[in-house]
Amino acid sequence: MDHVDVLILGAGLSGVGAACHLEAERPGTTYALLEARDAIGGTWDLFRYPGVRSDSDMFTLGYSFEPWVEAEAIADGPSILRYIRETARTHGIEDKVRYRRRAVAASWSTAEARWTVEVEHTDTGARDQVTCNFLWANTGYYRYDQGYRPHWPGEERFGGTVVHPQHWPEDLDYDGKRVVVIGSGATAVTLVPAMAARAAHVTMLQRSPTYVVSRPGTDTVADAIRRWLPAPTAHAVIRWKNVLLTHLSFTLSRRNPEFVKKGIRKGVVEALPEGYDVDTHFRPRYNPWEQRLCLVPDGDLFEVISSGRADVVTDTIDTFTEDGLRLASGTELPADIVVTATGLTLQFLGGVALDVDGTPVDPGQAIVYKGMMLCGVPNLAETFGYTNASWTLKADLTAGYVCRLLDAMDACGMRQCTPQGPDPSLPTEPFIDFSSGYVTRAVDDLPKQGATAPWRLHQNYLRDTLLLRHGPVTDGMVLSNPVPAPVAAPSPT
Repeated sequence: MDHVDVLILGAGLSGVGAACHLEAERPGTTYALLEARDAIGGTWDLFRYPGVRSDSDMFTLGYSFEPWVEAEAIADGPSILRYIRETARTHGIEDKVRYRRRAVAASWSTAEARWTVEVEHTDTGARDQVTCNFLWANTGYYRYDQGYRPHWPGEERFGGTVVHPQHWPEDLDYDGKRVVVIGSGATAVTLVPAMAARAAHVTMLQRSPTYVVSRPGTDTVADAIRRWLPAPTAHAVIRWKNVLLTHLSFTLSRRNPEFVKKGIRKGVVEALPEGYDVDTHFRPRYNPWEQRLCLVPDGDLFEVISSGRADVVTDTIDTFTEDGLRLASGTELPADIVVTATGLTLQFLGGVALDVDGTPVDPGQAIVYKGMMLCGVPNLAETFGYTNASWTLKADLTAGYVCRLLDAMDACGMRQCTPQGPDPSLPTEPFIDFSSGYVTRAVDDLPKQGATAPWRLHQNYLRDTLLLRHGPVTDGMVLSNPVPAPVAAPSPT
Protein backbone atom coordinates (compact mmCIF):
# COMPACT_ATOMS: atom_id res chain seq x y z
CA MET A 1 0.00 0.00 0.00
CA ASP A 2 2.88 2.39 -0.71
CA HIS A 3 0.84 4.20 -3.38
CA VAL A 4 -2.80 4.16 -4.53
CA ASP A 5 -4.79 6.27 -6.94
CA VAL A 6 -7.35 7.22 -4.27
CA LEU A 7 -6.88 7.03 -0.52
CA ILE A 8 -10.13 7.01 1.47
CA LEU A 9 -9.97 8.06 5.11
CA GLY A 10 -12.59 6.26 7.19
CA ALA A 11 -14.53 3.02 6.76
CA GLY A 12 -17.87 4.10 8.15
CA LEU A 13 -21.13 4.75 6.33
CA SER A 14 -19.56 7.37 4.02
CA GLY A 15 -16.25 5.63 3.43
CA VAL A 16 -17.83 2.33 2.44
CA GLY A 17 -20.20 4.23 0.13
CA ALA A 18 -17.28 6.07 -1.48
CA ALA A 19 -15.46 2.81 -2.11
CA CYS A 20 -18.58 1.24 -3.64
CA HIS A 21 -18.86 4.15 -6.07
CA LEU A 22 -15.23 3.73 -7.11
CA GLU A 23 -15.79 0.01 -7.65
CA ALA A 24 -18.86 0.62 -9.82
CA GLU A 25 -17.90 3.79 -11.70
CA ARG A 26 -14.12 3.58 -12.00
CA PRO A 27 -13.05 -0.03 -12.36
CA GLY A 28 -9.30 -0.30 -12.35
CA THR A 29 -8.76 2.61 -9.97
CA THR A 30 -6.52 1.50 -7.13
CA TYR A 31 -7.67 2.57 -3.69
CA ALA A 32 -7.50 1.74 0.00
CA LEU A 33 -9.41 2.77 3.12
CA LEU A 34 -7.62 3.79 6.31
CA GLU A 35 -9.69 3.05 9.42
CA ALA A 36 -8.46 4.20 12.82
CA ARG A 37 -10.59 1.64 14.64
CA ASP A 38 -10.45 -2.13 14.30
CA ALA A 39 -13.79 -2.60 12.53
CA ILE A 40 -15.96 -1.25 9.73
CA GLY A 41 -18.91 0.90 10.76
CA GLY A 42 -17.77 4.32 11.97
CA THR A 43 -20.44 5.98 14.11
CA TRP A 44 -22.52 2.82 14.18
CA ASP A 45 -19.64 0.78 15.56
CA LEU A 46 -18.61 3.48 18.03
CA PHE A 47 -21.90 4.26 19.77
CA ARG A 48 -23.11 1.43 22.02
CA TYR A 49 -25.48 3.21 24.42
CA PRO A 50 -28.94 1.71 25.10
CA GLY A 51 -31.44 2.20 22.30
CA VAL A 52 -28.94 3.80 19.87
CA ARG A 53 -30.75 4.40 16.59
CA SER A 54 -30.95 6.64 13.56
CA ASP A 55 -32.99 9.81 13.57
CA SER A 56 -33.39 9.52 9.78
CA ASP A 57 -35.37 6.94 7.84
CA MET A 58 -33.28 4.14 6.38
CA PHE A 59 -34.58 4.62 2.86
CA THR A 60 -32.62 7.88 2.72
CA LEU A 61 -29.89 7.07 5.24
CA GLY A 62 -29.21 3.84 3.36
CA TYR A 63 -27.25 3.73 0.12
CA SER A 64 -28.99 4.53 -3.16
CA PHE A 65 -27.50 1.38 -4.69
CA GLU A 66 -28.24 -1.01 -1.80
CA PRO A 67 -31.95 -1.33 -0.93
CA TRP A 68 -32.94 -1.31 2.72
CA VAL A 69 -35.04 -4.47 3.13
CA GLU A 70 -35.73 -4.66 6.86
CA ALA A 71 -39.13 -3.77 8.31
CA GLU A 72 -38.13 -0.82 10.50
CA ALA A 73 -37.91 2.54 8.75
CA ILE A 74 -36.21 4.06 11.83
CA ALA A 75 -33.59 1.45 12.55
CA ASP A 76 -31.50 0.69 15.61
CA GLY A 77 -27.72 0.89 15.67
CA PRO A 78 -26.97 -2.84 15.35
CA SER A 79 -29.21 -3.09 12.27
CA ILE A 80 -27.46 -0.16 10.60
CA LEU A 81 -24.04 -1.57 11.45
CA ARG A 82 -25.01 -4.92 9.95
CA TYR A 83 -26.26 -3.17 6.81
CA ILE A 84 -22.96 -1.26 6.35
CA ARG A 85 -20.85 -4.38 6.83
CA GLU A 86 -23.01 -6.48 4.51
CA THR A 87 -22.72 -3.77 1.86
CA ALA A 88 -18.93 -3.74 2.23
CA ARG A 89 -18.85 -7.53 1.91
CA THR A 90 -21.17 -7.61 -1.11
CA HIS A 91 -19.15 -5.01 -3.02
CA GLY A 92 -15.73 -6.41 -2.19
CA ILE A 93 -14.66 -3.54 0.05
CA GLU A 94 -13.53 -5.48 3.12
CA ASP A 95 -10.13 -6.45 1.69
CA LYS A 96 -9.33 -2.82 0.89
CA VAL A 97 -9.61 -1.64 4.52
CA ARG A 98 -6.41 -1.11 6.52
CA TYR A 99 -7.45 -1.20 10.17
CA ARG A 100 -5.88 0.66 13.09
CA ARG A 101 -4.49 3.29 10.73
CA ARG A 102 -5.15 7.00 11.34
CA ALA A 103 -4.02 9.73 8.94
CA VAL A 104 -2.42 12.51 10.99
CA ALA A 105 -0.91 14.71 8.28
CA ALA A 106 -1.01 15.08 4.51
CA SER A 107 1.37 17.06 2.29
CA TRP A 108 0.65 17.90 -1.36
CA SER A 109 3.51 18.13 -3.85
CA THR A 110 2.75 19.91 -7.12
CA ALA A 111 6.01 18.64 -8.64
CA GLU A 112 4.96 15.03 -8.02
CA ALA A 113 1.19 15.65 -8.29
CA ARG A 114 0.50 13.52 -5.24
CA TRP A 115 -0.24 13.54 -1.54
CA THR A 116 2.11 12.05 1.00
CA VAL A 117 0.07 10.97 3.99
CA GLU A 118 1.58 10.30 7.39
CA VAL A 119 -0.20 7.38 9.01
CA GLU A 120 -0.22 6.44 12.69
CA HIS A 121 -0.78 2.81 13.69
CA THR A 122 -3.28 3.22 16.52
CA ASP A 123 -2.35 -0.10 18.12
CA THR A 124 1.42 0.49 18.32
CA GLY A 125 1.95 4.22 17.82
CA ALA A 126 4.34 3.53 14.93
CA ARG A 127 4.14 5.78 11.88
CA ASP A 128 4.67 5.29 8.18
CA GLN A 129 3.68 6.94 4.92
CA VAL A 130 1.50 6.26 1.93
CA THR A 131 1.13 8.34 -1.22
CA CYS A 132 -1.93 8.87 -3.38
CA ASN A 133 -3.08 10.89 -6.37
CA PHE A 134 -6.34 11.90 -4.71
CA LEU A 135 -7.17 12.12 -1.00
CA TRP A 136 -10.80 11.58 0.01
CA ALA A 137 -11.77 12.17 3.65
CA ASN A 138 -14.83 10.30 4.88
CA THR A 139 -14.11 10.97 8.53
CA GLY A 140 -17.49 12.32 9.63
CA TYR A 141 -17.77 15.61 11.44
CA TYR A 142 -16.82 14.94 15.07
CA ARG A 143 -14.01 13.56 17.21
CA TYR A 144 -14.39 9.86 17.88
CA ASP A 145 -12.07 9.92 20.87
CA GLN A 146 -13.68 12.79 22.74
CA GLY A 147 -17.27 13.95 23.08
CA TYR A 148 -18.28 17.35 24.40
CA ARG A 149 -18.26 17.13 28.16
CA PRO A 150 -18.77 20.28 30.28
CA HIS A 151 -17.80 20.09 33.94
CA TRP A 152 -20.04 21.20 36.78
CA PRO A 153 -19.30 22.25 40.35
CA GLY A 154 -19.22 19.46 42.89
CA GLU A 155 -18.73 16.55 40.49
CA GLU A 156 -15.97 15.14 42.68
CA ARG A 157 -18.49 14.79 45.53
CA PHE A 158 -20.95 12.70 43.58
CA GLY A 159 -21.04 9.14 44.87
CA GLY A 160 -22.61 7.62 41.75
CA THR A 161 -21.46 6.98 38.18
CA VAL A 162 -21.08 9.60 35.44
CA VAL A 163 -21.16 8.33 31.85
CA HIS A 164 -20.86 9.98 28.44
CA PRO A 165 -22.84 8.15 25.71
CA GLN A 166 -19.90 8.23 23.31
CA HIS A 167 -17.94 6.03 25.71
CA TRP A 168 -20.59 3.73 27.15
CA PRO A 169 -19.23 1.07 29.53
CA GLU A 170 -20.24 -2.44 28.47
CA ASP A 171 -20.74 -3.49 32.09
CA LEU A 172 -22.88 -0.54 33.24
CA ASP A 173 -25.74 -1.90 35.36
CA TYR A 174 -28.69 0.49 35.59
CA ASP A 175 -31.36 -2.03 36.63
CA GLY A 176 -33.46 -0.46 39.37
CA LYS A 177 -31.24 2.64 39.46
CA ARG A 178 -32.21 6.31 39.45
CA VAL A 179 -30.87 7.87 36.25
CA VAL A 180 -30.53 11.51 35.21
CA VAL A 181 -29.82 12.15 31.53
CA ILE A 182 -28.43 15.65 30.96
CA GLY A 183 -29.40 16.91 27.51
CA SER A 184 -32.35 17.25 25.18
CA GLY A 185 -31.00 16.26 21.77
CA ALA A 186 -31.28 13.10 19.72
CA THR A 187 -29.11 11.05 22.07
CA ALA A 188 -31.07 12.06 25.17
CA VAL A 189 -34.50 11.36 23.68
CA THR A 190 -33.19 7.95 22.61
CA LEU A 191 -31.63 7.06 25.96
CA VAL A 192 -34.58 8.01 28.15
CA PRO A 193 -37.14 5.47 26.84
CA ALA A 194 -34.48 2.78 26.41
CA MET A 195 -33.19 3.10 29.99
CA ALA A 196 -36.67 3.52 31.46
CA ALA A 197 -37.42 -0.08 30.55
CA ARG A 198 -35.02 -1.25 33.31
CA ALA A 199 -34.21 1.72 35.53
CA ALA A 200 -36.20 2.66 38.61
CA HIS A 201 -36.80 6.09 37.11
CA VAL A 202 -35.22 8.29 34.43
CA THR A 203 -35.18 12.09 34.38
CA MET A 204 -34.25 14.06 31.28
CA LEU A 205 -32.69 17.28 32.57
CA GLN A 206 -32.53 20.02 29.95
CA ARG A 207 -31.55 23.69 29.98
CA SER A 208 -34.02 24.39 27.19
CA PRO A 209 -36.47 22.34 25.11
CA THR A 210 -35.98 20.76 21.70
CA TYR A 211 -38.59 20.09 19.02
CA VAL A 212 -39.60 16.45 19.40
CA VAL A 213 -41.73 14.79 16.73
CA SER A 214 -43.25 11.31 16.86
CA ARG A 215 -42.97 9.21 13.74
CA PRO A 216 -44.06 5.60 13.06
CA GLY A 217 -41.20 3.15 13.40
CA THR A 218 -42.40 1.42 10.24
CA ASP A 219 -43.52 3.03 6.98
CA THR A 220 -46.81 1.50 5.82
CA VAL A 221 -46.65 3.24 2.44
CA ALA A 222 -43.13 1.91 1.91
CA ASP A 223 -44.25 -1.58 2.90
CA ALA A 224 -47.03 -1.44 0.29
CA ILE A 225 -44.62 -0.23 -2.40
CA ARG A 226 -42.17 -3.01 -1.56
CA ARG A 227 -44.89 -5.61 -1.95
CA TRP A 228 -45.64 -4.51 -5.50
CA LEU A 229 -42.29 -3.46 -6.95
CA PRO A 230 -38.87 -5.14 -7.23
CA ALA A 231 -36.51 -4.18 -4.41
CA PRO A 232 -34.28 -1.73 -6.37
CA THR A 233 -37.26 0.07 -7.93
CA ALA A 234 -39.16 0.17 -4.66
CA HIS A 235 -36.12 1.54 -2.85
CA ALA A 236 -35.75 4.37 -5.38
CA VAL A 237 -39.46 5.27 -5.23
CA ILE A 238 -39.55 5.27 -1.42
CA ARG A 239 -36.30 7.22 -1.24
CA TRP A 240 -37.70 9.99 -3.43
CA LYS A 241 -40.99 9.99 -1.52
CA ASN A 242 -39.13 10.58 1.74
CA VAL A 243 -36.77 13.13 0.19
CA LEU A 244 -39.72 15.18 -1.03
CA LEU A 245 -41.57 14.95 2.30
CA THR A 246 -38.48 16.05 4.23
CA HIS A 247 -37.86 18.88 1.79
CA LEU A 248 -41.48 20.00 2.16
CA SER A 249 -41.17 19.98 5.96
CA PHE A 250 -37.95 22.00 5.90
CA THR A 251 -39.23 24.53 3.36
CA LEU A 252 -42.49 25.00 5.23
CA SER A 253 -40.56 25.48 8.49
CA ARG A 254 -38.49 28.25 6.95
CA ARG A 255 -41.40 30.00 5.21
CA ASN A 256 -44.10 29.60 7.84
CA PRO A 257 -42.47 28.63 11.15
CA GLU A 258 -45.51 29.54 13.25
CA PHE A 259 -47.68 27.08 11.34
CA VAL A 260 -45.13 24.28 11.83
CA LYS A 261 -44.73 25.14 15.52
CA LYS A 262 -48.46 24.76 16.05
CA GLY A 263 -48.47 21.40 14.30
CA ILE A 264 -45.58 20.07 16.36
CA ARG A 265 -47.10 21.35 19.60
CA LYS A 266 -50.45 19.75 18.75
CA GLY A 267 -48.76 16.38 18.30
CA VAL A 268 -46.99 16.66 21.66
CA VAL A 269 -50.19 17.72 23.47
CA GLU A 270 -52.03 14.72 22.04
CA ALA A 271 -49.22 12.34 23.05
CA LEU A 272 -48.98 13.46 26.70
CA PRO A 273 -51.51 13.37 29.58
CA GLU A 274 -54.05 16.14 29.86
CA GLY A 275 -52.67 19.13 31.75
CA TYR A 276 -49.01 18.31 31.08
CA ASP A 277 -46.89 21.48 30.95
CA VAL A 278 -45.99 21.20 27.27
CA ASP A 279 -44.88 24.81 26.87
CA THR A 280 -42.24 24.55 29.61
CA HIS A 281 -40.72 21.27 28.47
CA PHE A 282 -41.40 21.02 24.72
CA ARG A 283 -41.61 24.59 23.39
CA PRO A 284 -38.16 25.72 22.17
CA ARG A 285 -37.05 29.34 21.89
CA TYR A 286 -35.97 28.89 18.26
CA ASN A 287 -37.84 28.06 15.06
CA PRO A 288 -38.12 24.53 13.65
CA TRP A 289 -35.03 23.43 11.68
CA GLU A 290 -32.83 26.17 13.10
CA GLN A 291 -31.63 23.09 14.94
CA ARG A 292 -32.30 19.51 13.92
CA LEU A 293 -35.67 18.03 14.89
CA CYS A 294 -35.63 15.01 17.20
CA LEU A 295 -37.65 12.06 15.91
CA VAL A 296 -39.01 9.50 18.36
CA PRO A 297 -40.35 6.30 16.76
CA ASP A 298 -43.91 5.49 17.77
CA GLY A 299 -43.79 8.22 20.43
CA ASP A 300 -41.71 6.09 22.80
CA LEU A 301 -40.45 9.10 24.76
CA PHE A 302 -43.97 10.39 25.32
CA GLU A 303 -45.11 6.92 26.35
CA VAL A 304 -42.58 6.55 29.18
CA ILE A 305 -43.34 10.08 30.39
CA SER A 306 -47.07 9.32 30.39
CA SER A 307 -46.51 6.10 32.31
CA GLY A 308 -44.49 7.84 35.04
CA ARG A 309 -41.31 5.85 34.35
CA ALA A 310 -39.60 9.03 33.15
CA ASP A 311 -40.01 12.76 33.44
CA VAL A 312 -38.55 15.96 32.00
CA VAL A 313 -37.09 18.75 34.13
CA THR A 314 -36.22 22.09 32.52
CA ASP A 315 -33.66 23.84 34.68
CA THR A 316 -29.92 24.44 35.05
CA ILE A 317 -27.42 22.69 37.30
CA ASP A 318 -26.20 24.53 40.39
CA THR A 319 -23.98 21.73 41.67
CA PHE A 320 -23.56 18.00 41.96
CA THR A 321 -24.18 16.64 45.45
CA GLU A 322 -23.23 13.37 47.10
CA ASP A 323 -26.56 11.86 46.03
CA GLY A 324 -27.40 13.61 42.78
CA LEU A 325 -27.87 17.14 41.48
CA ARG A 326 -29.07 20.40 42.94
CA LEU A 327 -30.64 22.72 40.38
CA ALA A 328 -30.69 26.50 40.16
CA SER A 329 -34.32 26.45 41.31
CA GLY A 330 -33.29 24.60 44.48
CA THR A 331 -34.80 21.30 43.32
CA GLU A 332 -32.84 18.20 44.30
CA LEU A 333 -32.60 15.37 41.75
CA PRO A 334 -31.46 12.09 43.34
CA ALA A 335 -29.35 9.94 41.03
CA ASP A 336 -27.30 6.79 41.03
CA ILE A 337 -26.18 7.34 37.43
CA VAL A 338 -25.78 10.61 35.53
CA VAL A 339 -25.52 10.41 31.74
CA THR A 340 -23.98 13.48 30.10
CA ALA A 341 -25.71 13.51 26.71
CA THR A 342 -24.16 16.90 26.10
CA GLY A 343 -23.13 16.55 22.48
CA LEU A 344 -20.22 16.14 20.14
CA THR A 345 -16.92 17.86 19.54
CA LEU A 346 -16.79 18.85 15.87
CA GLN A 347 -13.68 18.15 13.86
CA PHE A 348 -13.06 18.81 10.18
CA LEU A 349 -11.11 16.34 8.01
CA GLY A 350 -10.60 14.04 10.96
CA GLY A 351 -8.04 16.45 12.39
CA VAL A 352 -5.53 15.79 9.57
CA ALA A 353 -2.89 18.55 9.30
CA LEU A 354 -2.64 19.73 5.68
CA ASP A 355 0.00 21.58 3.70
CA VAL A 356 0.31 22.41 0.02
CA ASP A 357 3.91 22.57 -1.21
CA GLY A 358 5.02 23.22 2.35
CA THR A 359 2.46 25.94 3.14
CA PRO A 360 0.10 24.90 5.98
CA VAL A 361 -3.63 24.95 5.26
CA ASP A 362 -6.00 26.32 7.91
CA PRO A 363 -9.47 24.90 7.16
CA GLY A 364 -11.03 27.62 9.32
CA GLN A 365 -9.79 30.23 6.82
CA ALA A 366 -10.70 28.28 3.68
CA ILE A 367 -13.79 28.49 1.50
CA VAL A 368 -15.57 25.32 0.46
CA TYR A 369 -16.21 24.37 -3.15
CA LYS A 370 -19.47 22.49 -3.83
CA GLY A 371 -19.59 21.59 -0.17
CA MET A 372 -16.79 19.04 -0.51
CA MET A 373 -13.45 20.62 -1.49
CA LEU A 374 -11.30 23.49 -0.20
CA CYS A 375 -10.46 26.33 -2.54
CA GLY A 376 -6.75 26.35 -3.33
CA VAL A 377 -6.21 22.79 -2.13
CA PRO A 378 -5.68 20.30 -4.98
CA ASN A 379 -7.02 16.76 -5.27
CA LEU A 380 -8.78 16.67 -1.93
CA ALA A 381 -12.45 15.97 -1.15
CA GLU A 382 -14.32 15.79 2.14
CA THR A 383 -17.70 14.09 2.50
CA PHE A 384 -20.03 16.18 4.64
CA GLY A 385 -23.73 15.30 4.74
CA TYR A 386 -26.86 17.37 5.17
CA THR A 387 -27.98 18.93 8.43
CA ASN A 388 -31.64 19.04 7.35
CA ALA A 389 -31.89 15.57 5.80
CA SER A 390 -30.12 12.21 5.83
CA TRP A 391 -26.34 12.37 5.80
CA THR A 392 -26.07 9.74 3.08
CA LEU A 393 -28.04 11.73 0.52
CA LYS A 394 -25.20 14.25 0.26
CA ALA A 395 -22.54 11.57 0.69
CA ASP A 396 -23.95 9.72 -2.31
CA LEU A 397 -23.94 12.88 -4.46
CA THR A 398 -20.40 13.69 -3.33
CA ALA A 399 -19.18 10.23 -4.31
CA GLY A 400 -20.74 10.47 -7.74
CA TYR A 401 -19.22 13.90 -8.31
CA VAL A 402 -15.73 12.79 -7.24
CA CYS A 403 -15.90 9.95 -9.77
CA ARG A 404 -16.98 12.40 -12.49
CA LEU A 405 -14.13 14.72 -11.55
CA LEU A 406 -11.57 11.91 -11.76
CA ASP A 407 -13.00 10.97 -15.16
CA ALA A 408 -12.65 14.58 -16.34
CA MET A 409 -9.02 14.68 -15.27
CA ASP A 410 -8.29 11.45 -17.11
CA ALA A 411 -10.08 12.66 -20.24
CA CYS A 412 -7.87 15.73 -20.59
CA GLY A 413 -4.68 14.09 -19.33
CA MET A 414 -4.31 16.24 -16.23
CA ARG A 415 -3.17 15.13 -12.78
CA GLN A 416 -4.28 18.08 -10.68
CA CYS A 417 -7.65 19.68 -9.97
CA THR A 418 -7.66 22.85 -7.87
CA PRO A 419 -10.89 24.64 -6.89
CA GLN A 420 -10.63 28.39 -7.23
CA GLY A 421 -12.09 30.79 -4.68
CA PRO A 422 -14.84 33.35 -5.27
CA ASP A 423 -14.27 37.07 -5.63
CA PRO A 424 -12.58 38.00 -2.30
CA SER A 425 -14.72 41.12 -2.07
CA LEU A 426 -17.89 39.03 -1.73
CA PRO A 427 -19.14 38.13 1.76
CA THR A 428 -18.76 34.69 3.29
CA GLU A 429 -20.87 32.81 5.81
CA PRO A 430 -20.34 29.92 8.25
CA PHE A 431 -20.06 26.47 6.70
CA ILE A 432 -23.09 25.22 8.65
CA ASP A 433 -26.17 27.41 9.10
CA PHE A 434 -27.31 25.89 12.40
CA SER A 435 -27.67 27.28 15.92
CA SER A 436 -26.97 24.01 17.73
CA GLY A 437 -24.32 24.24 20.45
CA TYR A 438 -21.98 21.70 18.86
CA VAL A 439 -21.94 23.85 15.69
CA THR A 440 -21.52 27.26 17.32
CA ARG A 441 -18.67 25.95 19.50
CA ALA A 442 -16.68 24.99 16.39
CA VAL A 443 -17.65 27.73 13.94
CA ASP A 444 -14.14 29.25 13.88
CA ASP A 445 -12.54 25.88 13.07
CA LEU A 446 -14.80 25.12 10.10
CA PRO A 447 -14.44 26.48 6.55
CA LYS A 448 -16.64 29.23 5.19
CA GLN A 449 -19.10 29.20 2.32
CA GLY A 450 -19.50 31.81 -0.38
CA ALA A 451 -22.51 33.79 -1.53
CA THR A 452 -23.08 32.01 -4.85
CA ALA A 453 -22.59 28.60 -6.47
CA PRO A 454 -20.33 26.66 -6.62
CA TRP A 455 -19.17 27.96 -3.24
CA ARG A 456 -22.62 28.03 -1.67
CA LEU A 457 -24.14 25.14 0.31
CA HIS A 458 -27.79 24.79 -0.54
CA GLN A 459 -28.83 22.10 1.99
CA ASN A 460 -31.19 21.09 -0.80
CA TYR A 461 -30.98 17.58 -2.23
CA LEU A 462 -33.07 18.40 -5.29
CA ARG A 463 -30.86 21.32 -6.25
CA ASP A 464 -27.66 19.47 -5.44
CA THR A 465 -28.73 16.55 -7.61
CA LEU A 466 -28.86 18.88 -10.60
CA LEU A 467 -25.59 20.59 -9.65
CA LEU A 468 -23.47 17.57 -8.70
CA ARG A 469 -24.92 14.76 -10.78
CA HIS A 470 -25.88 16.61 -13.97
CA GLY A 471 -24.16 20.01 -13.83
CA PRO A 472 -20.71 20.98 -15.11
CA VAL A 473 -17.86 19.20 -13.38
CA THR A 474 -15.07 21.74 -13.51
CA ASP A 475 -16.80 25.11 -13.18
CA GLY A 476 -14.67 27.21 -10.84
CA MET A 477 -11.94 24.57 -11.12
CA VAL A 478 -8.50 24.59 -12.74
CA LEU A 479 -7.18 21.34 -14.19
CA SER A 480 -3.41 21.34 -14.56
CA ASN A 481 -0.21 19.32 -14.26
CA PRO A 482 -0.28 17.19 -17.44
CA VAL A 483 0.51 13.51 -17.29
CA PRO A 484 4.17 13.22 -18.35
CA ALA A 485 4.75 11.84 -21.80
CA PRO A 486 6.17 8.31 -21.73
CA VAL A 487 9.92 8.14 -22.09
CA ALA A 488 10.89 6.45 -25.32
CA ALA A 489 13.00 3.34 -25.01
CA PRO A 490 16.56 3.77 -26.31
CA SER A 491 17.16 2.53 -29.85
CA PRO A 492 19.16 -0.67 -30.12
CA THR A 493 22.67 -0.10 -31.38
